[in-house]
Amino acid sequence: MKTLLCDGLVITMDSGRRVLRADILVENDRIAAVTPRAEGSEKPVEGTADDGTEVVDLHGMTVIPGLVQAHMHVTQALFRGLCDDLALMEWLRERTWPMEASHTMESNAASARLAAMELIRSGTTSLIDMGTTLHEDAVFEVMAETGLRGLFGKCMMDMGDDLPSVMREEPAACIRETERLIRRWHMAENGRLRYAVAPRFVPSCSEALLASARDLARQNGLRLHTHASENLGEIALVEARCHERNVRYLDRIGYTGKDVVLAHCIWLDEEEKRILADTGTHAVHCPSSNTKLSSGIAPVAELRAMGADVALGLDGAHDHMDGLMEVRQASILQKALTHDPKVMPALEALEIATRGGASAMGQAEDLGSLEPGKKADLAVLDMDMPHSLPAWGRDPVQRVVYQATRENVVHTMVDGRFLYRDRRFLTLDPVRTLADAERFCAEVMKRGNIPPVSSLFCPER
Repeated sequence: MKTLLCDGLVITMDSGRRVLRADILVENDRIAAVTPRAEGSEKPVEGTADDGTEVVDLHGMTVIPGLVQAHMHVTQALFRGLCDDLALMEWLRERTWPMEASHTMESNAASARLAAMELIRSGTTSLIDMGTTLHEDAVFEVMAETGLRGLFGKCMMDMGDDLPSVMREEPAACIRETERLIRRWHMAENGRLRYAVAPRFVPSCSEALLASARDLARQNGLRLHTHASENLGEIALVEARCHERNVRYLDRIGYTGKDVVLAHCIWLDEEEKRILADTGTHAVHCPSSNTKLSSGIAPVAELRAMGADVALGLDGAHDHMDGLMEVRQASILQKALTHDPKVMPALEALEIATRGGASAMGQAEDLGSLEPGKKADLAVLDMDMPHSLPAWGRDPVQRVVYQATRENVVHTMVDGRFLYRDRRFLTLDPVRTLADAERFCAEVMKRGNIPPVSSLFCPER
């Protein structure tokens, strides 16, 4: 199968960070060629060429590598707006954990499908997701169906006084279920779906569970994905139990290295920053989540200057899963943190959202840029919209980073297959997805006896 994407303004994110008018030839699931287009060349004609190649006219549009969200909780998509105005530990104990504990296989699938719908619509093609303790098969099934690429893992927890009992597992049972999921899903869908071993964070995991998870991941060549140093309360819990700071503790027990993805990494001392840089550990910046929970702002520009690998993540139930909006947040919050408008320029923000995420996934050779041999994962944007005009004299990368939202996305492609074309979903039913989200959210709240945040509009379902 061949598709020729003609005459787009291509932000390649290749080693030269080239931006050029070009045709992209896709053969099956990979990019076969990126061919610069000569000035004055004929406008492409959509249709099917004599050799069977489908020709798609992208004249006037901008093409970017598919965005990578390197830390997410798609299981929380049903909960947005129900967990507001709380700090992290209260957010978990009072709302998020009780709701996760009340999921069924069907409601978890509805949540994952709602997240997938928003991700596809905003140009995200890959993600690293930390599921909940239960019903992880539902997430894999939805991602297989919708066509997204990613690393997914069952959330692992075995301790915590405020943790619902149904989510607290004995380490041996937790490892057995993780092993089953690895056998069932790792490298499924021709390698599009992969497993990442996902202990939630130090406060909810015994050292025995952390050690078993670490060994399981490394025996199977899998990514380790956990949270670290997100909140001052979390830091205090870790120090009280482990008698050292979070990242130092994780480093001591083997949770650093090129195969480790640490979400957040806000409250780091100088030694911990150096540990991340020296070990090649991937830090994931989650700007909207971190500011919504008042956790803080990760020192991303400083980490990158030290040589650390940084990626971008949308996290969980924090109002939106618009990947393009998050790229903008990543840039502007570093400017606010440092009081320097030159810090984290647009190109660097797009780098962490594409190449940085591909590296965190362990798939830098296949993802993160638009160049021959790589996977055909991309998004096409129409920048001729009121919020992203005028265009004359503007830098195209800056326009995408500072002005684009999901409203600009026209097409999203993964593995050479359109998941979203001409602003229409091809792998999910949006009407059913939205209706299921409402229905299953209400069921989760009732099942868990969780009160709504407002009684003004809570219709019976």
